Parts: sequence; C-alpha cells; structure tokens
Amino acid sequence: MRLPLSITRTGAERVTLGGFTRNISSTGVLFTAEREPDLGGPIEYVITLNKDGPQAVNLRCIGKVLRAEPTDNGMENVPAFQIAATLERYEFVREH
Repeated sequence: MRLPLSITRTGAERVTLGGFTRNISSTGVLFTAEREPDLGGPIEYVITLNKDGPQAVNLRCIGKVLRAEPTDNGMENVPAFQIAATLERYEFVREH
C-alpha cells in the first residue's frame, strides 16, 4: 500500500523527511525515505490516510528502526533508502 509518510523524529533529532509506505501491518511498516535513520534507534513518523478525501487523517506512529538499505528511487543523484520500522504506539490525528 503506497501512502505518503513523513518522518518527524529519528533518534533525538527532529527532522522533516518525506517518503512513501511500501508495506504496512499492525506491528510494522516498510517505507522509503531520502535519508538513512539510525539503526536500532527510535523513530516517529506520520502516515497520511485518505489524503484525497474531504478530511485527511494522519496516523502518528512511534517505533524503532529495524533495517535500512539503499534502494533505487529512479531519480539520479537523489539517495533513497528502504526502511523497516516497528509500529509500537500510534494515534490518529485529524487536520483542522
């Protein structure tokens, strides 16, 4: 399932990195991002559901980075990583 995703925190660092989910389950997510996060470190990310609907719903997730591998994103000179992370806690956040 390809959904927009943004990383808001990796380790202790606040960041704003975009990406897309590739696979999602009740315990984890596989996604792409432009930067490699700290392996084994905490990560906070937001998955946007119903982006094109009348009101987008965001799923704010907290987990841990399990794996990060370089991948081809089809864009020259733009690094990309495929990242697997746990989904330990989450909350729904509606935009106002």
